[in-house]
Amino acid sequence: MSGEDQGVGTKGAGPRWTQTWLSGARAAGADLGRPGERFGLPASGSGSVAGYGRRLVALFVDWGLSMLVASLLTRAFEWTPSERSLCTLIVFGVQAWLLTGLAGTTLGKRLCGLRVVRPDGGPVGPVWALARALLLLLVVPALVWDRDYRGLHDRAANTVVVHL
Repeated sequence: MSGEDQGVGTKGAGPRWTQTWLSGARAAGADLGRPGERFGLPASGSGSVAGYGRRLVALFVDWGLSMLVASLLTRAFEWTPSERSLCTLIVFGVQAWLLTGLAGTTLGKRLCGLRVVRPDGGPVGPVWALARALLLLLVVPALVWDRDYRGLHDRAANTVVVHL
């Protein structure tokens, strides 16, 4: 068998077909651009698309604050631990909805220097913030990202998380 029959590329033949799909779209020659480029957002600084790190820290801060509020409510109303867990989820969803809809940022996002906007830079508004928060509570939509670091919850609400 020749080297070509065994899947070994020959000089000038380009990458093997497995190298293109195993390494992603960029290896296949697709030019995806940088995050936020197709929306006209800057590459860095204020208004640029936020990466995973700050968003994750902001999520932990928001969740921690929600747990604190739920813990206080649990003690005040003598709820069970399962009721406290549900209360944490509700508090998190309500604060994500109201603060994003009214201010464009939650407490955690503000501390991390982030805000949620429409791709054109406009405010999210309470209706789209509600849709975004409900999908965020489902968790899975927030785990599926596109090339602009937008989860399915952001795509559905036509929003993007950017630096302040």
